[in-house]
Parts: sequence; structure tokens; C-alpha cells
Amino acid sequence: METLSASDAKREFGEVLIKAQHAPVRINRNGKPIAVVISVEEYTQFKALKDEHLKKAIEEGIADLQAGKVTDGKTVLDKLRKQVSG
Repeated sequence: METLSASDAKREFGEVLIKAQHAPVRINRNGKPIAVVISVEEYTQFKALKDEHLKKAIEEGIADLQAGKVTDGKTVLDKLRKQVSG
């Protein structure tokens, strides 16, 4: 992945957009990563994957509830306290 400073990205914004159509472009400010520019196609794929992951997690949670595989918060905290106090 190509990395540019924020100053370079600002100065070469049109070029950044062209590059992002082929591969993500990382933007650093003061040597630290702050953003990644990606194509709309890649963003759409990422969003769909994220949505699918969330949907699956919700479905698993509902299945756990229906199967009675749940623990109330007080029980969890009591177990954690016992582990910590040893």
C-alpha cells in the first residue's frame, strides 16, 4: 500500500484519487497513519462484508437466547471477581 504524507496527499489529491482506484492509499500526518483512501467499489465490498458479519453476529446472539445460552451481568461479574481475588 502506498503511503503519502497529508501534505503530499493534499497537493496531489487528483493523483491520490486515481491511485485509489487500483489500490488503497494510506495518508500519514506527522508520521502517523490517519486515513486510507479507497475506491467506491472497494468501500462497497467492505461495507457489505461488515454488514454480513454484523448480521451473522446478531443471528448467533438470537440463537443463543433461544437456546438459553445466556448469563446475566451479575453472574458474570461475580465470576470475574472470584477469578481476580483468586
